[in-house]
Amino acid sequence: MSGMAAATRGTGPHAGQRLVDAGAPLERARLALVMIHGRGGAPEDMVGLAHHLALPDVAVLAPQAAEQSWWPDSFLAPLEANEPEFGSGLSVISFLLDDLSDQGFDPARVALIGFSQGACLALEAAARLGRPFRAVAALSGGLVGTGEAGGAPRADLYDRTDKTFDYAGRLTDVPVLIGCHERDPHIPLARVRESADVLRDMGAEVETLILPNTGHGIVAEEANWLRKQLNTEC
Repeated sequence: MSGMAAATRGTGPHAGQRLVDAGAPLERARLALVMIHGRGGAPEDMVGLAHHLALPDVAVLAPQAAEQSWWPDSFLAPLEANEPEFGSGLSVISFLLDDLSDQGFDPARVALIGFSQGACLALEAAARLGRPFRAVAALSGGLVGTGEAGGAPRADLYDRTDKTFDYAGRLTDVPVLIGCHERDPHIPLARVRESADVLRDMGAEVETLILPNTGHGIVAEEANWLRKQLNTEC
């Protein structure tokens, strides 16, 4: 893609990985979608979702995680258990957004979209960067957090302990979707709800989509939300 690096930039193991582009060329695109795959996935998974959305005037950039995983443990684990991979993933997204800015795509023309582990990375990058994104969509995900809150393991956090969520920036009026099945085996509802509250406190317009029963996947309602947000004029 014209003007963009052919591989991911950043620090740590996720730098120098594949950066897949699809959709409209940047020079003709109305929006750019940064699409982040889940554990065991690949950029092509997210490109497939982009094709399903049928938005011909958007550019798609999908980075590849080293060894198909952005970090080794659950996103609920202590932060140090997922380093250096977690910090590396954040750096890849930050560098990619900077490169898009150099191409004329300010945050209002960029959407962050992730599935599962990629959803957690998308939400965490948005919260830590605090930019006025076009939209942020976490398809089965929640915030990772900025530190350890201590205390006893909680059953509603799948026997993990609390995190702190200390973000300095704002996400004023940014549309955010957090989707999750009510009995997702990887994403506890307690973290979904806490993430929504934190992001609302940062000014975001958060919608949670809680799906009945057990599951872990992208559903039609999430795709519909994306179409609606990304078809709306900036």
